[in-house]
Amino acid sequence: MSNVTAPPVLDPEVAPCCPPLTERPLGAAEAERTARMFKALGDPVRLRLFSAVASHEGGEACVCDISDVGVSQPTVSHHLKKLKEAGLLSSERRGTWVYYRVEPAVLAALGALLTQAATA
Repeated sequence: MSNVTAPPVLDPEVAPCCPPLTERPLGAAEAERTARMFKALGDPVRLRLFSAVASHEGGEACVCDISDVGVSQPTVSHHLKKLKEAGLLSSERRGTWVYYRVEPAVLAALGALLTQAATA
């Protein structure tokens, strides 16, 4: 029997759900959720941590493997918490370590948001 649990589902309040910016204007709720994600990524340390998780082999990274970003461990934890609150990361505790992952839907939604809508 495995002690690995399924990743938590992202909170629908922070999950990306917006169409490409060129398709139509965002509604107030869509803009709020999207701004929360971009605000979280607006910090260089958070962007490095997000990139480290997203590019890590297997699609997830132990905090022990990504904490070398030039700040203290408590600061790394703070930034990872902000990324989770923005709906950009999910996590799972395994023993004494926490593993983080970027949900594929988050990357796809961020990419789609900034992609120009196809023209007919």
